[in-house]
Amino acid sequence: MESSVSFKNINRIAIPAIIAGIAEPLISLTDIAVIGNVEKNSVEALAAAGIVGSFLSAIIWIVAQTKTAISAIVSQHLGANRIHAVKTLIPQAIYFNFAFSLVIYATTAFFAESIFSAYNAEGLILQYSEDYYQIRALGYPLTLVTFAIFGVFRGLQNTLWAMKCSLAGAAVNVGLDFLLVYGIDGFIPAMHLKGAAYASLAAQGTMLVMALWFFFKKTPFHLKLSLNINPRLKGLLLMAANLFVRTAALNFAIYLANAYATDYGKNYIAAQSILMNIWLFFSFFIDGYANAGNAIGGKLLGARDYRNLWELSKKISKYAVLIAFMLMAICGLFYNQIGLVFNKDMAVLAIFSSVFWIVLLMQPVNAIAFMFDGIFKGLGEAKYLRNLLLVATFLGFTPALLISDYYGLKLYGIWIAFFVWMLIRSAGLVIKFRRKYLQKEV
Repeated sequence: MESSVSFKNINRIAIPAIIAGIAEPLISLTDIAVIGNVEKNSVEALAAAGIVGSFLSAIIWIVAQTKTAISAIVSQHLGANRIHAVKTLIPQAIYFNFAFSLVIYATTAFFAESIFSAYNAEGLILQYSEDYYQIRALGYPLTLVTFAIFGVFRGLQNTLWAMKCSLAGAAVNVGLDFLLVYGIDGFIPAMHLKGAAYASLAAQGTMLVMALWFFFKKTPFHLKLSLNINPRLKGLLLMAANLFVRTAALNFAIYLANAYATDYGKNYIAAQSILMNIWLFFSFFIDGYANAGNAIGGKLLGARDYRNLWELSKKISKYAVLIAFMLMAICGLFYNQIGLVFNKDMAVLAIFSSVFWIVLLMQPVNAIAFMFDGIFKGLGEAKYLRNLLLVATFLGFTPALLISDYYGLKLYGIWIAFFVWMLIRSAGLVIKFRRKYLQKEV
């Protein structure tokens, strides 16, 4: 029988997860590229899209942690041959995500002006941010239900279904971006930034419809809600709560970076928007192997197969770092051309090019951090992930950013702070894993 940590089995999960993962940031990258090339007020529109995109990512990452919790619990029960024990848990978790998304919408959509003022946005950038967010926020229920279902798929060791949903959503977004942002003379009026928001909303709806189809047709689960609370729901919500706190700290770092960049001026936040979206794109790309670690690691823990768990960590580390070096090499070859895809303003491009090398240099460190993140989530180690992220953010990233700002390093300082942040995260995860699981593999 083929080993669960064979090259073929790891990549059976990782490659579709990579494609599904990059489809998500591809939606934001497409918005940034299309909006950044609109002739009128392109810098302001690009800045607004970047600010709103960061805030949306922050909220979705925080509240979508039930996806990871669902994946961990399903994979552990799959490994222990007890999948029947979570059949009532799945609909309860999905409905929880839906209800929570409505709360998030209600508490943010009506305070958009205040929220983006806190990012130091003002004038036209603030107006654009508010308009763009009011539309994008309608997608919270669509996205959070979809992510919960994707967690079920990953727990069942299948990332192919999520990949198909994400690719369809990305295709819809790209097509509608050009159609709605630029318009067609005599047929469709140019909607500019609002057009990009509606394109994203249509993409999210497409992914949800497809995810529901796979859920009903391909999985052993259903959406019939049982009034008897599954005893594992408390553990799932506790795991999700720890991941909420962790992700809140993660997004505090992103918020702080964007707030400082906005304060430096519109050209700086425009360049930061491009850099951050590329960094997120790389992160989701590398995260495909983290998803494999999440799914397979949880299954191996359920089966108490510690030897293969150790082998899994070594193999996935190697594959993830290789992907990171490939991304660095490709971007190095096209270093001066990449910025032109997103904006033609020479001042913005000069700032972007002067800092982009730091984003590239940190990719191997990111690869290790993201890979062990995935494995630790599959093992249910949410509390340790929470504590490590809090340390990295408040004792690493924040002091580094404040010191860099004091010395006037601007975007250089922001990305040096991110580098420090990722070094702490990767080192903490590697040390913990070796101490806890290396001794168990023999």
